[in-house]
Amino acid sequence: MALTRFGFIVTGNGLDPARDRSVLASPHFHMVTIGVASAAQGPQAARALLAEGVQLIELCGGFGPAGTAAVLAAVDGAVPVGSVGYGPESIAGLARLFA
Repeated sequence: MALTRFGFIVTGNGLDPARDRSVLASPHFHMVTIGVASAAQGPQAARALLAEGVQLIELCGGFGPAGTAAVLAAVDGAVPVGSVGYGPESIAGLARLFA
């Protein structure tokens, strides 16, 4: 089976999953992005993506290990869940952004 429905959840201050959503679509691919204010909203957003038929969920780096684990538990193996990670070459840049 080919990947045709993809979900991405991103964290950002002030984002509201009921309002902050976008879709990128072609005849062969459909991606839904949901913005959440915090990783704590991730499980509910992931369940919403499952209801929309996504085959895979990717999480932004703001979820961290605990937030990713919560989303994994929420989908209970229904779809693969991945998370964006940063290598050591990005540490200084991240420190500047989140100082």
